[in-house]
Amino acid sequence: MPNIADAKIAILATDGFEQSELVQPLEELRKAGATVHVVSIKSGPIKGWDEDRWGREIPVDRQLSDVTVADYDALVLPGGQINPDKLRAEENVVAFVREFYNSKKTLAAICHAPWLLIEAGIVKGRDVTSFKSIRTDVVNAGGNWHDAEVVTDQALITSRNPNDLPAFIAKIVEEVEEERHLDRQAA
Repeated sequence: MPNIADAKIAILATDGFEQSELVQPLEELRKAGATVHVVSIKSGPIKGWDEDRWGREIPVDRQLSDVTVADYDALVLPGGQINPDKLRAEENVVAFVREFYNSKKTLAAICHAPWLLIEAGIVKGRDVTSFKSIRTDVVNAGGNWHDAEVVTDQALITSRNPNDLPAFIAKIVEEVEEERHLDRQAA
């Protein structure tokens, strides 16, 4: 069981991420001692969406093309409507998310980010939650949708919205410090 202070965590996002869903985990996980990288499909800063307007830019630490699943102990997928919709259209992103899931490591998605889990074939038969507007998408993909602030199924962590961030971040820390879930596999 690794200590969170020894963990390396990737936050995968692009322009249009929900500001709080990237910034709060980034800051809190770093405060806990983890090494956290913002990973994106492009170099340079990415711009957040702050509830109803464009937010601030966040620097990208690594491009997806320069990292591997082996580099990280956990993967965090922030939501917003724009960010996961752009990312799920990128084959290399979907492949990375699927490979990360299959590595048995902690994978956390909030808000609309379960769209990426759906695209990667991960939600079928799993207990998950999401932003309420994509509940039907989750159910149609075979997920067991629950209206709860955080739902965990073998180190697959999902939450509904920014109000759930404290529970979401606490569960990431808890799952990183547990062992891998060796019986987990994407469809």
